[in-house]
Amino acid sequence: MLPDEGVTLRSVGEVMTEWIDGFVAGVLETHGARRYVPFFGTLFMFILAANFLGLIPGMEPPTNNTDLTFALSIICFFYYIYQGFEHQGLSYLRSFLGPLWWLSWYFVIIDVADNLFRPFSLGIRLFANMFADHKVLGLFTGLTKLVVPLAFYALGSIVCIVQALVFVVLAIAYVRMASHAHY
Repeated sequence: MLPDEGVTLRSVGEVMTEWIDGFVAGVLETHGARRYVPFFGTLFMFILAANFLGLIPGMEPPTNNTDLTFALSIICFFYYIYQGFEHQGLSYLRSFLGPLWWLSWYFVIIDVADNLFRPFSLGIRLFANMFADHKVLGLFTGLTKLVVPLAFYALGSIVCIVQALVFVVLAIAYVRMASHAHY
């Protein structure tokens, strides 16, 4: 098969797929990381596209709404809980007990609270950063009209990419912790 001449939608898609595949494999550091690429790739591309919508003048990013960010984080929550049970079976519940049997009651409280707080922290982090980015961008583009908004659009695009990456890296880390035994 011959590659396409020039930059095409297919070549851009292939580059993005290869990058996401390497990215997920690098963060997970485990064999069989390719099975996670569809989920995390879709998650990354969705958040990235939603963030970039906020750079269109007059539009707000969908990630500027807590409903979307919390929905995405709850999906990630159920995904990593599912992966924990799929990889470890019922022994996944042993990871909540901690290393010392006589302190297991204490570790259960801490680990359950930690796992329940993760979706909240994922959702609020994405929402707050995109909300602040959009407000700063709107403020400075409203004050000046010529050259200065270009710098803020460039910074805004970097924020969009970084926030999508942070969300996905944390979600991958949660899956990695859930799927590997650490008693």
